[in-house]
Amino acid sequence: MSSGASLIPLVVTILGLGVTAQVLADRLEIPSVLFLILAGIAVGPEGLDIVSLESFGGPSPLTGIVGLSVAIIVFEGAFHLKVSKLRQTPREAFRLVTIGAGITLFGTALAVRFALDASWTLSFLVGSLLVATGPTVVTPILNVVPVRDRVGAALETEGIVNDVMAAIMAVAVFEVLISSGTGLSLVVESFLTRLGIGVFVGGLSAGFLWYILAHVDLSPSNAVRNARLIVLVGAIATYGIADALATEAGIAAVATAGILLGNADLPYEDEIEAFKGDLTLIVLSFVFISLATLLSFDDLLSLGVGGLFVVVVVVVVIRPLAVMLSTYGNRFSFRERLFMSAVGPRGIIPASVATLFALELRGSNPEAATILVGTVFLVILTTVVFEGGFARHIAQALNVLPMRVIIVGGGRVGRGLAERLEDRGENVIIVDNDQQQVEQARNAGFTAHFGDGTDTDVLRSVGVGNAKIVAAATGDDDANLLVAQLTQSKFDVETVLARVNTPGNAEAFEELGVRAISADDSIAQSMDNAIERPALSEWMSELGRAGDVQEIEVTAETLVGTSISDLDGELPDGVLVALVSRDGESQIPDPEWTLQHGDHLTFVGRRDAVHRALEQCHPDLHADTA
Repeated sequence: MSSGASLIPLVVTILGLGVTAQVLADRLEIPSVLFLILAGIAVGPEGLDIVSLESFGGPSPLTGIVGLSVAIIVFEGAFHLKVSKLRQTPREAFRLVTIGAGITLFGTALAVRFALDASWTLSFLVGSLLVATGPTVVTPILNVVPVRDRVGAALETEGIVNDVMAAIMAVAVFEVLISSGTGLSLVVESFLTRLGIGVFVGGLSAGFLWYILAHVDLSPSNAVRNARLIVLVGAIATYGIADALATEAGIAAVATAGILLGNADLPYEDEIEAFKGDLTLIVLSFVFISLATLLSFDDLLSLGVGGLFVVVVVVVVIRPLAVMLSTYGNRFSFRERLFMSAVGPRGIIPASVATLFALELRGSNPEAATILVGTVFLVILTTVVFEGGFARHIAQALNVLPMRVIIVGGGRVGRGLAERLEDRGENVIIVDNDQQQVEQARNAGFTAHFGDGTDTDVLRSVGVGNAKIVAAATGDDDANLLVAQLTQSKFDVETVLARVNTPGNAEAFEELGVRAISADDSIAQSMDNAIERPALSEWMSELGRAGDVQEIEVTAETLVGTSISDLDGELPDGVLVALVSRDGESQIPDPEWTLQHGDHLTFVGRRDAVHRALEQCHPDLHADTA
């Protein structure tokens, strides 16, 4: 009775801190993992000493709790890893989990070996653990840093796959460390065995759960609730069975089952996702705070300068090298690659597995235990605090927070608009109910989703709630009108545009307050320009290929009171102020025109020069529009 009574305040304390951390994270737009790990340190032995290893009854109960919690977290992250998301960056994601993981493994091992004078086996053990970034730390960051979908997809894929690989690899290396095995052959055999068992059990479990959910009448009145509980129990059972067959094979099993079920078109899928998401937040809070209480400052300080050197090498050298080599090509901008290099925090898997190994090593090899747990936790603490806590600031500094634009219709018009917007660095998502159009858009390098753009659930699933612009660009006026009505009435979208295919329908769009673009009128106007104003027409065509036109509002105090002539003298070569709008009226400004707060400036010129002018006159513009 006393043991149970003492456990209640412990659980209440941890969960209360976890909820507080989540609320603070949402309010301050900072990833929750930062507050969770700081809360764990605050209530742990290094802080108020409210929670310690003994509070859980020793290492064994805590290990079991952490194992089951990690299973739920990994399953939930894998469940969200859709095939459509993987298709956005298939080559780059594959390189990150192969080339990138290899660079991280060997680079970290070298740093530990020479900076801390550790054995090669221990060095590779640390390296294998620090390969993992993981959904537990990446997903909270992406929730508050809305980068382009392809950037988020690559980071999430890397996190989920590397979590699995790191856990299994670490166990294999650890067996060599504590035994007199044959080294590399034992590592390879152990790794492949655990991975194979995990994939096999996960595949069988996914098939069994899918059959029950899709073909068994769960209940006339409580089918949704029963489906959620079946998936939860199935995920835990999958982990337990695989882990009983081979240690850490459970991580591979739940990851496999999660990916397969997440892409199996399950009934009640939305309800299952919502339930698992809420449960994962609770479990994530519990695990992070619990493990943070085990952090020992003495272990960190005992590493000395060598420990700091390892952290710097991992963060400043190894991570950027791995990302840059894995993402070469034209799919990501250089700034996006820099952002990905700066966001590689380590989380649950390295912390939990390192703690488990350290507890086993303390009796036989205390020095190795100190190096292991000290190095891993030092990297975790540093990356979570700096990369997690400042992720949004890093993204703003690098201008990788794009404006989200949703284009309904993946035909020639939709893809042409998407190409122009993506050239300006915007986050464009194409939605179409024609699978062939979707494939063409994806082959052209765009983010495209298959679905009916007139369906509110489809629009919500592609992030219309965060969109600044929705453009209905299908060849069907009725569909375009319905998309415009839905986005205006149900979602707070700032700008709604619609393509009008039949000129007589334009009036119906305008009556609803939708800005309508008539295809016939646009073509006629372009042809008229080519006849009557050939030089202007040619210039506009060239502008579309290599130039840009951008508009900003004068809000910066440094611009208020500045004359156009003074501003022109500060702008880069190749750009000019074409228009100034004030109180709804636009005009070509004379040199003595003095800017006021709220004026709108239109820049025209070469694309790179226009973008530099925007950054110079309004550095926070890109972040504001995200």
